[in-house]
Amino acid sequence: MAIAPFLAAILAPFIFRFAGSYSGWILAIVPAAIFLYVLNFIEPVAANGAVRAGLDWIPSYDLRFSFLLDGLSLTFALTIAGVGTLILIYSGGYLKGHPHQGRFLAYMLAFMGAMLGLVTADNLVSLVLFWELTSVTSFLLIGFDHMRQAARRAAIQALVVTGAGGLALLLGAVILHQVAGNWELSAILGQGEVVRASSAYLPIFLLLVLAAFTKSAQVPFHFWLPNAMEAPTPVSAFLHSATMVQAGVYLLLRTSPILGGTAIWEGVLVVFGAATLIWGSLGALRQTDLKQMLAQTTIASLGLLVLLIGLGSELAINAAIVYFVAHALYKAALFLVVGVIDHETGTRDITLLRGLRGKMPLTFAAAVLAGLSMVGLPLTVGYLAKEEMYAALAGGDFTQIVVLIVLIAGNGLLAGVGLAVAIKPFFGTHVPTPTAPHEGGPSLLAGPVVLSVLGIAAGIKAATVGMFLMAPAATAVLGHYVESHLKLVVDPTSLLLWLSVATWAVGVATFLYLDAIRSLLRRGYNAVGWTFDKGFDSAMFGLIRFAATTTRFFHHGRLELYIVVLFVMMVLAVALPLVLLGGLPAMPAFPALTFYEWGIFIVAITGLITLLLAPSRLVAIVSLGVQGLAVAMLFLLFGAPDLAFTQFMVEILSVVILALVMTRLKLDLRDRREFEDFVRDGTISVAAGAAVMVLLLVVVSGPLDTRLSDFFTQTSVAIAHGHNIVNVILVDYRGLDTLGEISVVMTAGIAVLALLRRRKRGEGARQATAKTKERVQA
Repeated sequence: MAIAPFLAAILAPFIFRFAGSYSGWILAIVPAAIFLYVLNFIEPVAANGAVRAGLDWIPSYDLRFSFLLDGLSLTFALTIAGVGTLILIYSGGYLKGHPHQGRFLAYMLAFMGAMLGLVTADNLVSLVLFWELTSVTSFLLIGFDHMRQAARRAAIQALVVTGAGGLALLLGAVILHQVAGNWELSAILGQGEVVRASSAYLPIFLLLVLAAFTKSAQVPFHFWLPNAMEAPTPVSAFLHSATMVQAGVYLLLRTSPILGGTAIWEGVLVVFGAATLIWGSLGALRQTDLKQMLAQTTIASLGLLVLLIGLGSELAINAAIVYFVAHALYKAALFLVVGVIDHETGTRDITLLRGLRGKMPLTFAAAVLAGLSMVGLPLTVGYLAKEEMYAALAGGDFTQIVVLIVLIAGNGLLAGVGLAVAIKPFFGTHVPTPTAPHEGGPSLLAGPVVLSVLGIAAGIKAATVGMFLMAPAATAVLGHYVESHLKLVVDPTSLLLWLSVATWAVGVATFLYLDAIRSLLRRGYNAVGWTFDKGFDSAMFGLIRFAATTTRFFHHGRLELYIVVLFVMMVLAVALPLVLLGGLPAMPAFPALTFYEWGIFIVAITGLITLLLAPSRLVAIVSLGVQGLAVAMLFLLFGAPDLAFTQFMVEILSVVILALVMTRLKLDLRDRREFEDFVRDGTISVAAGAAVMVLLLVVVSGPLDTRLSDFFTQTSVAIAHGHNIVNVILVDYRGLDTLGEISVVMTAGIAVLALLRRRKRGEGARQATAKTKERVQA
């Protein structure tokens, strides 16, 4: 199921080449088939709780490429596939004639596959993988019109913010694995008490919440979402309704059994959710661009969902599930409506659109039906969601009253925006637009009409939807059976209805005074001046300046200092752990040496002293070769003639090559060194040698594990057909490593040769110039 969209994405450009604008209809078969396939699991999931499948991925690390289909993932998967089907059809008509439509459809399918994999992943590593894929594919979609700077900036901003959250998710997943001892979410969900009692609970909570907040655009990470409107409208509709931004909501719902039920969980989610709800609602009222208005309401709706998850009660979780479905249906429909308006009139400015009702009747009908669900009027699934969330706060204590007031205010402001989007462009006297308005084609209308009608149908069939979708989803989140009580009831004596009436009153007042409210908010916005978006630009500018300064500091081009830093860090890396962890070895007793062993020792010491006191470069090179000769003789004495032969060959080649290269530098000269450099380099050299010596003593003081050497001895002839074990290791067992080393040496040799030839050409050019000057002077 999660793989099919990726396979279709590979084929999308080829299908577009032959099918043209009809490729949207053809490729929509893939998500439609996924929708029907997942639909078959409704009854098994409702009866058994979950369906699992998978295959071994990295068995040595207990990693499986596993999938879980329970009530929660089923609801999300149906929404993603269903909405995705209609949006692919819509994309074919919206981008008709675009030369890169095939590439766009491929990105959309990959985006869909990433989101489907995310919501069905049962393995933490798989979850992180698909999470990052949603960030990458959304980057490609937001920046699809890459010729515009605004699109490129929005894509980079979304990638940076959500990518940072992805890193937090990865770290949180690793810590959660360490605490729970399992990578499978289905196994971890039953260990909530263990995780909450762990000292690692707070870092796990903060990391996962950071990931969810960046993905689902919670304050203060909300600023990337409105800028993502630079993407084509089909992307906006899909991203805001069923994918990407809902990933954070899914993560919070999925981890509620593990992390929920604590004071910090409720406090952080409710406070940030409430702040995001109000912030997004007010931000929507400040806009005149229809897409921006809807984008800001998405921020508010995501805050509302996070708030409900934070409350954590059965009614609150049930309300979150219902609201997720309601929001997906009406938000996708309204975005597609706005796309049709923009496509057929040439503008999205709500102040320039009037009287489209008669010229675009089907678009108008879809807008009204979707707007009714956004307002939360009876017969719509939006009404059910609003009733559920108010029922969750019917306890009456002070905290619940405060949260209830926030919900009424936020929902009322959202209702006002919904009324504005559904009414203002269609009523009144028609105002001329850049393009003469006309109704969209079947591919443009199929999505908004079907989705808006589904918003009504789901409200009318509330009991069925509650039984097969909402109750299993809430059961998966809460960890115990939840019986569906969802039904469409309008009771005039119910407090919940009067709370809805208060919400509608706020919405109508907002709609009537929209222009005044917008003017007031814009004056306040201009007075403040600073925004989170500008803060992001400042942070990125500071990061780039810091990177440039760091680069200049560390990459100064002085090879000598590079080597100094390298060896100092090597000494610290070796010595500090041994000193701090008490791992220093005891000095061994000096062994009794034979006369020939003393001879080799004296040869090595003589070569070392000669190297340090060498009067010329040639003597230094030969002295260095003496050290290698002594090492080779040690190998020979201790029964490794093949290794000794290899060492002899390496030393001979090294001396010859160095001598040949150094002939260009006048071998009869000696490099002068300042006393300070001599002391510094000598100290580092002694420290590095001592660190390596101590490390070798630690290694040899432990028990000798001969398994690897025994393996080489037993298999070098039988498998590799070689009696020289060293050569067999280099050529067969470490063949790729040896090839890499040879490639490095070859590349370095070619670079040196090129530099020498360039120097020779430079000297020739200087001599020619000098001769020319002499002739001119003569």
